[in-house]
Amino acid sequence: MSIEPLKGRGSRISPPNRFERVQVVPDDGDAVPLEEWEADERGPRTEFFVDASKSIVSENDSPDVGFRYSVNPYRGCEHGCAYCYARPTHEYLGLNAGIDFESKVFVKEKAPELFREWLARRTGEPEVVVFSGVTDCYQPAERRFRLTRRCLEVAYEARQPVAIITKNALVARDLDLLAKLAEMRLVCVSISVTTLDAELARSLEPRTSPPPARLETIRKLAAAGVPARAMLAPIIPGLNDSEIPALLEAVAAAGAEAAHYNLLRLPLTVRPVFQEWLARARPEAQSRVESRIRAARGGKLYDSRFGARMKGEGPLAEQIARTFRVFARRHGLDRETAPLDTSLFRRPAGAAGQKRLF
Repeated sequence: MSIEPLKGRGSRISPPNRFERVQVVPDDGDAVPLEEWEADERGPRTEFFVDASKSIVSENDSPDVGFRYSVNPYRGCEHGCAYCYARPTHEYLGLNAGIDFESKVFVKEKAPELFREWLARRTGEPEVVVFSGVTDCYQPAERRFRLTRRCLEVAYEARQPVAIITKNALVARDLDLLAKLAEMRLVCVSISVTTLDAELARSLEPRTSPPPARLETIRKLAAAGVPARAMLAPIIPGLNDSEIPALLEAVAAAGAEAAHYNLLRLPLTVRPVFQEWLARARPEAQSRVESRIRAARGGKLYDSRFGARMKGEGPLAEQIARTFRVFARRHGLDRETAPLDTSLFRRPAGAAGQKRLF
């Protein structure tokens, strides 16, 4: 018996946690009747938990990620994107990378205070801090908790340059603050645009902003003087790679200054979540998509090697890269954007109000 997808959810499965020694395998005789699933078509409601982390800034040393420091106010993400590479991080919490990742969100309530303390103690030359290195800082939870907004207020006070990556139009709520940061070259915003097909987006990325809203967000950012970039991510061979020319044309028309892309990544428990979605939502394309993913990954569904994991390799990966380069150049999206200004940084007072002497 097939079970219908949960409305508003990218995953309906609970893949085994790789850190747990005991795994629960459902018996076919215990299957929930379809009518009971349909009785509450919204599926499990999102639960929020307090995350008592003692730090908020993560340091990255990956050679193929273009930033060192990042801030993530939330763990888990309501967007529920079936391809999200961050899903396995929920397994560190004893949860699963499927439905738990998108329905059990951990909120770092002290994020603004922790960010201030990190900036107050920071030594050495200032560097750009990226918001959303893992989960989206403007996911729906931000409308309620406003942690990203408050962290940006700290950044403004300290003149700390920040780069934001999001696929949610909610970022436009903070245009007043972003415009002030932009006046001092302290911010840039990358909007992730995966497809122009609203139906595909609704299934693949169920709780984020639809394509027209993301393009409109780029327009609003550009009109407010906030540098806006487009992130075509992920490019899924056999599913949305044919949209690259149209996507680049659309984001250029909206006012994006530059564009970048990443190839689909399926590390660890992301793979079963994406494959379940593919079999359910695009069964007619499943064989083609998986075959083309392997063609761009040396015969595998995922290759974790630095230098290959973001772009893939082989003729198909090169064809995707070449297509992107040609159309990015055609629409003026291949240029280098102005770097953010780190020279204005001024160390803020810590929680106790004490500034550093040196």
